[in-house]
Amino acid sequence: MTSSYPSLTRALAEALVDVLWFIDGSEDDQMDQDDAVKVMEGVAHLISTLSDDQQQEMIALLGEMAAAESNPARREFLEEFPEGFGLITDAS
Repeated sequence: MTSSYPSLTRALAEALVDVLWFIDGSEDDQMDQDDAVKVMEGVAHLISTLSDDQQQEMIALLGEMAAAESNPARREFLEEFPEGFGLITDAS
């Protein structure tokens, strides 16, 4: 079996986004919203501990993923991910 991902990092980034996309779109009857917030905050914290190089790599991967995404809502989620999860901050 041949992987469709060019690297382990890309595969893990895709998996992380899939999980967060599911959580973000979950209704109250699908997932406890307090638990959803805890997971999202946990991911944001983990991302904040990455080195600058790792954060830049993640931003680049998210950009590639957004450019290739055909679902407009998911593309928007990918485009907003870096700011939403603290990879970039508004300089203003």
